Amino acid sequence: MSEIEVASEVEDVLHHPRADDGQGLPYPNRAYAWYVVAVFVLAYTFSFIDRQILSLLVEPMKRDLHISDTQISLLLGIAFAVFYVFMGLPIGRLVDRRNRIGIIAIGVFCWSMMTALSGTAKTYWHLFAYRMGVGVGEAALTPAAYSAISDYFPPKRLGLALGVYGIGVYIGAGLALVIGAMAIGWATHFGDMDLPIIGHVFSWQLVFFVVGLPGILIALWVATLREPVRRGHMRRETGLDGVTRDVAVPFGEVMGYLRANAVTFLCMELCFALLAMMAYGTAAWVPTFFVRTYGWSIGHIGQLYGLIIVVFGTLGVVSGGALGDYVCSKGYRNGRIMVMAATGLVTMPFAIASPLMSDPYMALALIAPATFFATFTTGIGPSALMEMMPNQMRGFSSAVGGLIVNLIGLGLGPTAVALVTDYVFHDEQALRYSLAIVPPVVLALGALFGFIAMRPYLKSLDYLNAWSEKNEKS
Repeated sequence: MSEIEVASEVEDVLHHPRADDGQGLPYPNRAYAWYVVAVFVLAYTFSFIDRQILSLLVEPMKRDLHISDTQISLLLGIAFAVFYVFMGLPIGRLVDRRNRIGIIAIGVFCWSMMTALSGTAKTYWHLFAYRMGVGVGEAALTPAAYSAISDYFPPKRLGLALGVYGIGVYIGAGLALVIGAMAIGWATHFGDMDLPIIGHVFSWQLVFFVVGLPGILIALWVATLREPVRRGHMRRETGLDGVTRDVAVPFGEVMGYLRANAVTFLCMELCFALLAMMAYGTAAWVPTFFVRTYGWSIGHIGQLYGLIIVVFGTLGVVSGGALGDYVCSKGYRNGRIMVMAATGLVTMPFAIASPLMSDPYMALALIAPATFFATFTTGIGPSALMEMMPNQMRGFSSAVGGLIVNLIGLGLGPTAVALVTDYVFHDEQALRYSLAIVPPVVLALGALFGFIAMRPYLKSLDYLNAWSEKNEKS
């Protein structure tokens, strides 16, 4: 955060400590709200460490469990992703009706325990089941965090707050390599051992204990946070006793709301998903590209590219969220969609040029701004969604949006690049050309859907106001 933004936050705390949401409900103290975001970032960071640590243990797992590359790929992908995506839907529904802090605390506890239990797995299928549990646990975090943060911060600062939360992805991805390497070195030093009750464990299984067990302490920390008051667009009714209460929104009405705003929702999420597809696809193949094209070692490019992801990914997420807030503050109600769509176009020249460079360091220099701009959407997309949805529908809509983004972004990104390499060029050395073709095509499509969403988004904001007037009965 810049000095100007910090000064602005301090000024707000000192002179406007009881700014409200327009309904007389004061927002929480700004310092406490940022404290909550910091705890959420820590949880998000550990979720990515637990999620990605498996990729560093491939060879010893294959050796000791006697499994194939295909079985490893199922642990890395389907075992986690399918349950993460689809369990997000019922959990998202719970987020709209139950205590969100409690849901996050339970989720952190579950995925941490499942990660630690992976260290006790005696067979492949034991490990497969524990990886499913990691996915189920992590599915609780983001929908609940998005919803809760939306009630901790006023709309004018929501993009920045969600952007700061999003840096957990990039910190976690970087720390997974650093902490994972340290843990592997420690575990290798001690070697296999016999533990009470658990019995014999391989050295690589100790890594799961090292990265999983601290998450239990984080779960306890999360549980100490205060659940924010739900505010904004809510369904409320005043009973015969004169007391106004929040009223649950039936699931059918939630689906009806999404159908009524289907053009906005789908175009916005497709924009987000396609830009994520570019980011996932590039991240998956950049290390291999440097090995094949420039002859670098995987360790050398891993360190440098990891540093780029942590630094420029973090800066991009925060900057994108803040920029979306700024454009909205200038009177553009669809300012966040505007910035998200433009991001695809701004990223494109760097994405095209970087893999075509003859000098590897020039390629890295161009990857840095591509990473910076491509990560803008991490804060902008969720804040735009929160802005257009009633409070009691934010968790479920986040889960549906996450399903779209993960299936397209994570599911298709790496594969699209590989398909062009294998079936268009028929030459693995042509990977650089696949990286120069697939990302810009995807970015152009993402930008197109973003620009299409701009006008419907305004209608969705008007629809939200009309829904609010109808459902806040007195």
